[in-house]
Amino acid sequence: MMLKRPKILLHTQIMIAMVLGIVFGVIFPISSTKIEVTVEKATGNETVIINDWQEITAFTASEKVAFASDEASSISSYCKKHGEIKSLEVQYPNSKVIYENIIAVDRIESIGSKIKPIGDLFIRLLCFLAVPLVLATLISGVASLGDIRKLGRIGLRTILIYISTTTVAITIGVVLALSIEPGNKISVSEKEDLVAQYQVAAMDKAKMSENIDIDIIDFLINIVPKNPMAAIANGKMLQLIFFALMLGITLTLIDPEKAKIMVSFFDALSESMIKMVGIFMKLAPAGVFALMSATVASFGFDIIVPLFWYMLVVILGLSIQTVFVYPLILKIIGRSSIRNFFKEIREAQVVGFSTSSSAATLPISMKFAKKMGVNKDISSFTLPLGATINMDGTALYQGVAAIFIAQVYGIDLSLIQQLSIIFTAVLASIGTAPVPGLGIIMLVMILQSVGIPAEGIALILGVDRILDMLRTVTNVTGDNAVTITISNLEKRIKPS
Repeated sequence: MMLKRPKILLHTQIMIAMVLGIVFGVIFPISSTKIEVTVEKATGNETVIINDWQEITAFTASEKVAFASDEASSISSYCKKHGEIKSLEVQYPNSKVIYENIIAVDRIESIGSKIKPIGDLFIRLLCFLAVPLVLATLISGVASLGDIRKLGRIGLRTILIYISTTTVAITIGVVLALSIEPGNKISVSEKEDLVAQYQVAAMDKAKMSENIDIDIIDFLINIVPKNPMAAIANGKMLQLIFFALMLGITLTLIDPEKAKIMVSFFDALSESMIKMVGIFMKLAPAGVFALMSATVASFGFDIIVPLFWYMLVVILGLSIQTVFVYPLILKIIGRSSIRNFFKEIREAQVVGFSTSSSAATLPISMKFAKKMGVNKDISSFTLPLGATINMDGTALYQGVAAIFIAQVYGIDLSLIQQLSIIFTAVLASIGTAPVPGLGIIMLVMILQSVGIPAEGIALILGVDRILDMLRTVTNVTGDNAVTITISNLEKRIKPS
């Protein structure tokens, strides 16, 4: 009699893939000292591998920028950003070479980074599910409520708890940064090296922030879409939620026989999307392996040493928020099993970590909520809303980063400025889209609001990707913890 081989659970497969991806990325990193330059010549295009330089100066029509010997990534990013590069001046230990008629400048990819498209495909599949899943589930859920007052109660409680957890998160970050003072533990030479290495990327982020403005009135007005189909096509989650809510409410007011057809359609669509989540998640181990490998291969670990204390404070703050704040909410308000919550949510946390996107993780969170017994009329509202406005991890990181940069520059922040950081970070977290990397752009606005030099983000850009992954875990955990809490609160309310 043959013994059955024990089945490895999906979240275990994903965690194994994540560890193997990290190892693979370490073994096959992208070189930070080599670039590939394509030059146009009379005989045709020629590709040159440049290595072991002391300094490279890129000349455009209006400026020149110098790069050190280990800034292959920065050179490549700068040249792609600015398009026309007139020439590159390469300074070697004993010679100088000038390359003109530059067509392209690229980093030399390793096998560790070349497999990233597999991970990108996995993220696209999850994002592909998010909009139809939210739309169908929210419409059918609201239409099945039968009591509009319940919807208002759910909405008010959800928003209040989300704002409260975000305020707690940013306060934890600010208090830890003020207590541990990570900015005072970085040397002048380390500061200069970081600023020099990431100043070009920092300037680009600062320019991107110029087009973003936090205006509460405008924010509220823009929740109402001019064109619902455009909101659906562009994935504007708050506008999508508004449209789905209004359609779901309206279905409760029309002829029940006609409404039943629509509700059945969206209910079937919702079930189909949930089923599709299960199908796509079979690709999760391969996708997570590729994403982790590409991240580590590009990221490297040399940058961690000068920023160890900064990273430690952020990770400590995220851990407190995730391991202590959310369990308190679950236990005291939600009266829910903390052990069962963390046992079941691991899959969503791992996907959130590897994708760095609350939006991409949304289908997994919806699946988790269903498994935990949350009615879709609640999860279909609280989870998409949370993925849009509940950025606790992002707010905490922004608070720590602002204090860290101020300390490095020797700026003493008054109590009013510290409170301003908390207030602005809460607003910024609400307006931050659930996609990788946007938090750093919102940070520029926070720095400018209290007079901290925006170019200071160059100090933290090197480790932003890994911290983005970690803070997404906190964001996803918070969305699900609040959803379980609201669900249990509603179950305890006796129908009138």
